[in-house]
Amino acid sequence: MNEITIPRPNDLDAFWMPFSDNKYFKGTPRLLARAEGMHYFTPEGREVLDGTAGLWCCNAGHGRREITEAIQKQAAILDFAPTFQLGHPIAFEAAARVADLTPDGLDRVFFTNSGSESADTALKIALAYQKAIGQAQRVRLVGRERGYHGVGFGGMSVGGIGPNRKQFGAMLPYVDHLSATHLPDRNAFSKGQPEHGAFLAEEVEKLVALHGDTIAAVMVEPVAGSTGVLVPPVGYLEKLRELCSKYGILLIFDEVITGFGRIGNYFGSERLGVTPDIITMAKGLTNAAVPMGAVAVKNEVHDAIVTGVAGGIEFFHGYTYSGHPLASAAAIAAMEIHVREDLPGRVRAIEPYWEEAAHSLRAAPGVIDIRNHGLIAGIELQSTAGKPGDRAMRIFRRCFDDGLLVRVTGDIVALSPPLIIEKSHVDRIVTTLGDAIHKEAA
Repeated sequence: MNEITIPRPNDLDAFWMPFSDNKYFKGTPRLLARAEGMHYFTPEGREVLDGTAGLWCCNAGHGRREITEAIQKQAAILDFAPTFQLGHPIAFEAAARVADLTPDGLDRVFFTNSGSESADTALKIALAYQKAIGQAQRVRLVGRERGYHGVGFGGMSVGGIGPNRKQFGAMLPYVDHLSATHLPDRNAFSKGQPEHGAFLAEEVEKLVALHGDTIAAVMVEPVAGSTGVLVPPVGYLEKLRELCSKYGILLIFDEVITGFGRIGNYFGSERLGVTPDIITMAKGLTNAAVPMGAVAVKNEVHDAIVTGVAGGIEFFHGYTYSGHPLASAAAIAAMEIHVREDLPGRVRAIEPYWEEAAHSLRAAPGVIDIRNHGLIAGIELQSTAGKPGDRAMRIFRRCFDDGLLVRVTGDIVALSPPLIIEKSHVDRIVTTLGDAIHKEAA
């Protein structure tokens, strides 16, 4: 068991916490001290079942010895090497391992350090590609309402979460959005992909009619996670792919959440049967042991940019830590676990049990919708009048105090446990969450 003994913090002021109610937390802190398998442990040693794989990212469970040893070994051999005009072998090996898992034809991999950086990188690649093929007028980027593509200005602009945008004023110019695919009046309590809503993809044609041949790319999540598990309607992604191809628009799938087994294939595009031109990833890539992201690109997109320049730098973009040796080692070890233990297959095997367990909460007080796909579920609650998000936050805190970590977004409880989950863990998640919903009904 890997454990670092540290005193309980007695001064919480220095750390400005991300996406947090800092004032509330620092008055009533809830701390995690170590993790192993399916569980976190508090500084006092209390066990907390992880119902969210950290932040959608510890897909193989916590404390995986293989990943720890790979990082330790690599740190002793080569702690850092630049990848600007130089290279080190393990970054190339990591990229090849990623390419082995991505859909056929997406064999070129650009490394980043996070999902946010992957989103901005993908958008830059799309713009560079259009310019390389003589379509420099294609500068417009299209996202989707209720989409989340990280917190860089590119991903935030294309994203469709209001609170993430309104505090900062100006976003990128030349951005438009498709409608969200969530249709609760017709698709409430759907199991897997909902039946209604494929027509929403036809909005691409309206944007083409409005903007002409100036659209460079459309970016969407195959399954939107951070806005409450919004599963694409049957036929929606297929229609989106058809229209993007028809009008010369690149299709980008943000698979930061759906990548690496989350919905039963290595990538969600495979499970959903639609191949994009670019895939962004992060989170499960290293099992979150070391920060790392990546962008996988269709060969022809890469080749248009790289071969379109006679000499010198072809793509003026990158990060100091692109392909970092420790991150590369962690990624290789994590991908080996995914393949050896067939984690996507484990998701497929337990998915029916997970689905029925999640939907068993349908009769709980205040539950107005339940959505699921693969090993993800979203339980939507009726908002308390005048206090949006209050009910779900109270449930989050009660669940934690009762030994279960869940994630909330607005009044939606999102579940995304490690892919090593067993039926007994599913039962405990649903029982603990159900109890919390009943106790916090108001």
